[in-house]
Amino acid sequence: MSKKVAFITGASSGFGFLTAIELAKAGIFVIATIRNVHAKDLLLTEARKHNVEENIEVLQLDVTNHQQLEHVKDHVLSIYTSIDYLINNAGYSVGGLAEDLSVEDYKQQFETNLFGVIAVTKAFLPLMRKQRRGKIINIGSISGSFGFPGLTPYVSSKFALKGYSEALRLELLPFHVYVSLIEAGSYKTNIWNKGLKGINLNVDDDYKPIMEMAYNGSIYARDNSEDPMEVVQLIKKIIFTPKPALYYPVGKGVKKMQFLKKILPWSIIEKIVRKKIKKA
Repeated sequence: MSKKVAFITGASSGFGFLTAIELAKAGIFVIATIRNVHAKDLLLTEARKHNVEENIEVLQLDVTNHQQLEHVKDHVLSIYTSIDYLINNAGYSVGGLAEDLSVEDYKQQFETNLFGVIAVTKAFLPLMRKQRRGKIINIGSISGSFGFPGLTPYVSSKFALKGYSEALRLELLPFHVYVSLIEAGSYKTNIWNKGLKGINLNVDDDYKPIMEMAYNGSIYARDNSEDPMEVVQLIKKIIFTPKPALYYPVGKGVKKMQFLKKILPWSIIEKIVRKKIKKA
């Protein structure tokens, strides 16, 4: 195949859905993977609207299902001679108090947000290394830079993804395979509604101010979040940049928050957060 090939996880909605369409419009052949097979028609219908259906193949893939991943890998490698862009987008958010959440909640969060990324990346790394080119784009979050209370599973998974991306970048640079991490802020995607469902406000009185702050913050972020096309355009920019950087913070207030965390003593950050909790 003469076209460049992109492999995207979590393409049933949000960043993944929009990116699949935009890359197909840019002339890139897209292997769009979705966990729920019922979302296939929606994606292909959108592709037909833009006359790019021939540029998209939709495959079912739950990134936590390693047997399914093996089938997908075998299928892809039997047809396509290269994978030029790997976009690890699949993910979700678990909210709640660390005291109330089970260890299983954390394991499930990591299975998708971290181990799913690792498994999919491992599946195609040998090909990308042998072809001596490629770009791996991991969709991270500002939550990988700041530990928001009430979101410890999600925050932990995104901090881990940041470390994985950094180490992987250094391993793959000699082979001209570039790893980039998009540190996204709040955007209008389904992750907010899904995450809000997991926030339980019926908690011990000691914790009510914290959970109310987390819940109200999520509501505000959902209602005031930005157009996800900003992230999609950033993904395109990384793809068409010969030597992209590692970190790409994007979104309202993200760069400011990262900067303040670097320069402010942690004691000051604690005071700011505790004031917000008291106001909740």
